[in-house]
Amino acid sequence: MYNLLTITGLALASIFISSCSTDKAFEKRLQKTLEENPEIVFQAIEKNPEKFMHSFQTTLEKAKASFAQNAKNQEKLQLEKAFEKPLKPYISETQVIRGPKDAPITLVEYSDFECPYCARGSKTVEQLMKKYPGKIRFVFKHLPLSFHPHAMISAKYYEAISLQSPKKAFAFHDKLFANQRKLSQGEAYLTQIAKDVGADIKRLKKDVHSVKVRAKIDEDINEAHKFSFQGTPGYIINGIPVKGAYPASHFENIIATLQEKGKLTL
Repeated sequence: MYNLLTITGLALASIFISSCSTDKAFEKRLQKTLEENPEIVFQAIEKNPEKFMHSFQTTLEKAKASFAQNAKNQEKLQLEKAFEKPLKPYISETQVIRGPKDAPITLVEYSDFECPYCARGSKTVEQLMKKYPGKIRFVFKHLPLSFHPHAMISAKYYEAISLQSPKKAFAFHDKLFANQRKLSQGEAYLTQIAKDVGADIKRLKKDVHSVKVRAKIDEDINEAHKFSFQGTPGYIINGIPVKGAYPASHFENIIATLQEKGKLTL
């Protein structure tokens, strides 16, 4: 990413030089000069304030466009690699799954109950399951981020409830994301949701801090990191990674591409 000094240098260059091509050597010399003599920048701005601002804004927009295009190209390259070498998340026999276990589409999510983007992502998952009824098995995994104080305990409640009933666990999942702001109330709120979905609270309190529950969450976190997911939400759809809260159309395009490549039949 361009830093402010680099952009300023390019803007200044555009004021005093007119050329059809960029002289990289000149840019480097100019940047070095500005770093060693920053007062030059202020003098130039004072002499040409309007022209400087116009050039600065133009250069900044070009820098943003270039960065966005580079990111898009990199994403496309990574996507092509994923089609050739799909990721393989572990799904155990006891894994809680929403949808048919033999569905042709497997959507795995690494999520954080306190992440607002994950709440948005939960709506996208809901849209996809409605668009492809009976065709998706959804696997919810955990990646609680350290700066979200209620994320880990929420994950523990979900896993503890899943030991009682997968249906109740997903009901807890839906209610929590639908009312995410209330998480600030702490564990009392989590207990209330658990009661609302019909969980056995006595058993829940025993399981929530168990080794088994924590081991499951740690397993999810380690797998997410293995696949280079650092933020949330992160998804893997039939082996193709998706990093971020993309709209349903993004997943639909991946599904269509998988069909075109003969890697998916619906």
